[in-house]
Amino acid sequence: MPKRTDIHKIMVIGSGPIIIGQAAEFDYSGTQACLSLREEGYETVLVNSNPATIMTDKEVADHVYIEPITLEFVSQILRKERPEAILPTLGGQQGLNMAMELNQSGILDELHIELLGTKLTAIDQAEDREQFKELMQKLGEPVPASQTVSTVQSALDFAQQIGYPVIVRPAFTMGGTGGGMCANSTELTEICANALKLSPITQALIEKKHCGLQRNRI
Repeated sequence: MPKRTDIHKIMVIGSGPIIIGQAAEFDYSGTQACLSLREEGYETVLVNSNPATIMTDKEVADHVYIEPITLEFVSQILRKERPEAILPTLGGQQGLNMAMELNQSGILDELHIELLGTKLTAIDQAEDREQFKELMQKLGEPVPASQTVSTVQSALDFAQQIGYPVIVRPAFTMGGTGGGMCANSTELTEICANALKLSPITQALIEKKHCGLQRNRI
C-alpha cells in the first residue's frame, strides 16, 4: 500500500488502565505504531490515561496526553490538535468503544477526521452480539439458540424457554468481561445484571450452552 500523503497528523488511542501483568500487547502494539508512524514522517498524538506504560513517553509520540479516555476529554484534544486521522484499533476494547462514541457524537464529521484500520461498520458488527449472530447465520455457520436482551427479566424468560445451562455474553466489553455460565435462575439474575451494567449499550446475548455444536466441514 502506498504511503498516504494527504495525512500529516495521526492520533493513537491507548487502552487505558490495565491490570499489571495483563494486556501488555496493547502497550507494545501502540508503542510500535507510534514509532512506525513517526519513522514515516507523520506527526503523532497519543492519548492514554495510564502513565505506567511504555507508550506514554515523549520519545514515543510527538504529543502525549495522559487524560481519561472519555468522549469529553478526547474531543477536547481533537479540537486542539486537529489530526487528520485516528488509529483506534490498538487500544483494545477501550479504543474501539471510543471510536464508536466519537463517531456517534458527530465530532469526526465536524472536524473531517478519518478512522484508519478497521471500519466502524466492522467494529459494530463484531461487538454487537445481535449483528454478529446475524452475520454467522448469513454465512451458514451453526450457532446455538440465543437472544439479545437488555433486561434481566428478558434473560430469565428466554432461559426458561430454552433451558439451562446458558451463557451470558455482554456486548462491547473487554474479552466479554461480566459474562459467564449460569446453571439456574439465581446465577443468571446475578450475572446478567452485572453484564448489562458493564455493557456500554446495556446489551447481552443469552446463549444455550451446547457442547455438541459442530462446525461445517470443508
